[in-house]
Amino acid sequence: MRTTRARRLLVAAVALLTASAALPAAAAERPARQDRPSHGGLSAVIRYTEYGIPHILAEDYAGLGFGTGWAQAADQVCTLADGFTTVRGDRSRFFGPAAATDLSLSSAGDNLSSDLYFRGVRQSGTVAKLLAEPAPLGPSRQAKDLIRGFAAGYNTWLAKHRITDPACTGAAWVRPITTLDVATRYYALAVLGGQGGAVDEITGATPPTGAPAPERGVDAAALVQAVQDRSATSDMGSNAVAFSGATTANGRGLLLGNPHYPWQGGRRFWQSQQTIPGELNVAGAALLGTPTVAIGYNSRVAWSHTVATGVPFNLTRLTLDPSDPTVYLVDGKPERMTRRTVTVAVKEGAPVTRTQWWTRYGPVVADPDGDPPLPWTATTAYAFNDPNAANFRFADTSLGFGRARSTADLRASLDRHQGLPWVNTVAADSAGHTLFTQSQVLPRITDDLAARCSTDLGRITYPQAGLAVLDGSRAACTPGSDADAVQPGTFGPARMPVLLDAPYVENSNDSAWLTNADRPLTGYERIFGDVGTQRTPRTQGAIEDVAAMAERGGLTVRDLQDQEFANRVPVGDLTAADAAKACAALPGGTASGSDGTAVDVAAACPVLAAWDRTMDTGSRGALLFDRFWRKLTAAVPTAQQWRVPFSAADPVHTPNTLNTAAPGFATALADAVAELRAAGIPLDARLGEHQFVVRGGQRIPVPGGTEALGVWNKIEPVWNAGQGGYTDVAFGSSHIQAVGWDGSRCPVARTLLTYSQSSNPNSPHHSDQTRLFSAEKWVTARFCEKDILSSAALKSVRVHES
Repeated sequence: MRTTRARRLLVAAVALLTASAALPAAAAERPARQDRPSHGGLSAVIRYTEYGIPHILAEDYAGLGFGTGWAQAADQVCTLADGFTTVRGDRSRFFGPAAATDLSLSSAGDNLSSDLYFRGVRQSGTVAKLLAEPAPLGPSRQAKDLIRGFAAGYNTWLAKHRITDPACTGAAWVRPITTLDVATRYYALAVLGGQGGAVDEITGATPPTGAPAPERGVDAAALVQAVQDRSATSDMGSNAVAFSGATTANGRGLLLGNPHYPWQGGRRFWQSQQTIPGELNVAGAALLGTPTVAIGYNSRVAWSHTVATGVPFNLTRLTLDPSDPTVYLVDGKPERMTRRTVTVAVKEGAPVTRTQWWTRYGPVVADPDGDPPLPWTATTAYAFNDPNAANFRFADTSLGFGRARSTADLRASLDRHQGLPWVNTVAADSAGHTLFTQSQVLPRITDDLAARCSTDLGRITYPQAGLAVLDGSRAACTPGSDADAVQPGTFGPARMPVLLDAPYVENSNDSAWLTNADRPLTGYERIFGDVGTQRTPRTQGAIEDVAAMAERGGLTVRDLQDQEFANRVPVGDLTAADAAKACAALPGGTASGSDGTAVDVAAACPVLAAWDRTMDTGSRGALLFDRFWRKLTAAVPTAQQWRVPFSAADPVHTPNTLNTAAPGFATALADAVAELRAAGIPLDARLGEHQFVVRGGQRIPVPGGTEALGVWNKIEPVWNAGQGGYTDVAFGSSHIQAVGWDGSRCPVARTLLTYSQSSNPNSPHHSDQTRLFSAEKWVTARFCEKDILSSAALKSVRVHES
């Protein structure tokens, strides 16, 4: 019965080809009539519905990958080509060695550093070896077929179409790709939280030469701050909440996912539905250049990810042979470092050759001028251990999610594949279950191992930041393995923080501790995250909101939509009234700015008092408070901002009560007022008039607010007072989904891709969903066949190799 139904689905899809109207500009080609979608090599049927969302139908995984690669190229060819240039190590060749990367696939400070790293990865055969590993340590046949098909689909689109995106029209760096290119992009995403964040330190590490320099250690406080800043300033984060059937109107689960990712470049999401009849039917978003849905839903279960607090790497201090700084000692025996000599082609210049140094613990990292400096001296160096450098299991983990029928199935996929590098998982299903798990690939560093093997530096960094610095002179200090771990040197599933079937599970990038405030998680190793520490304003506000929703009960998808665009400012609720009173009490209504100038701030006081405490585009006073709060938090230490300090006994509601007597309070207010006046912006201006993006020459107002304000709908805009305020968005809310079930085979789903499907300004889908986001409207998802076929925007094409 299932096979017959699947065949009918394929036939119905192909029949659409005879009746479809012209395709969208980004997808146009002349389809031939076919009786089957598989003819003359790899093929797929793509049905486009509103907002250019493709529903990709294929008979097998290779065909599904083909259709996905083809459709992604149609929307994002320039962005994809730029990323594939990165993972091939060709940026210096085409763009010059000194130019900056867009930081999508690594932290490399310039193209030369990026190329040295990725060419080293390619030259060492790292990814090819991982592809050759048998599953589950390596990828399954289905995952390999998806990757192979994706490369073929991308290449076929490239061969058959003229590029209209001005970002790469006629560019020599837009060229066909290989399966290895696609696989290396997966790899780059896997190590983004580890080696990918240390590229400059890996490629710049150089052994000391000449007379021994004075020994210098590492500033522990600076290293702790660097690790904390690496997380706090990341351009990736998320909110996600799942509600159990005990809280909903119909006893079924609900999920709201709100990941915060870059709005430009190669780490954007891209929407689709992928269907292999009888095998896979999943909708959601993939990261560009990958053929698997990373965040999504199907007819029974929905999930989202949030960036986790686990530190996915550790440092190992090497004790060096005094006669040779490229030899280190383990249990008293010398081991020579492995030289990795890499040559990079350079535009209009001679090739550059550099040497990287690798050890049993990973690559040596050194940056004498870094912040903090990591020295390589005559006696000491540091190696960087990143277990995700041996992880090619993300694709199969995602495939397992797509095929899941319950939260239990999601957990089973995590347990089997153990492939998520730096994220948590939050999920709900149609039976009313909820799931939170920090199933993350981390080096197996227990608190006991850290106690036995930490260096003096590690005894500071591990408890404070979760960064272990181990003694590499003892083999016994190598991270061990759990019996249930797929990969040696990592934690197994039994060690992961997990919370099942709570009324709500919520994460906003703090540790697992307060996933549910009534059922706090404890007992996990420090490397996973902390316990009993101050939460961010976003976490505090989120818990207040979702706990109240769960207590109220009777929840529906509509409630999720309302939460997404409530745009409540938790910090504003705590401080705006006190700030307005203190403002009104300033002698003469003036305050001194940071430059010593007296500023008349009297007009700001009633604006702050009347502000509605939201970051809606129509909110008056929101911009003033936003600029004031940014300046206050930059100038006043956290401990001095509040009169009531943090208490672990009341972590959701402390700290509180603004300390208006802090020396920086009046100065921050004066600076904010002066800044807006200098830019010609009224103090009570509507937020959307000065927080916007420009698309097609038109301003599109953007709702939401910055991390420090605690807004669920996080937006990190770019300030340009001379051009009218916030003139772009660097990162923030991206692929948003609100999902529930009503007892039918069709999930109840509303989605938004805030920056739209295509980066091509000539595409009709370059800003259409951005305008929806501005208006706080949603896309009604079309998952079931009847809904796809009833779309007034339906366009269909069969794509094929021949």
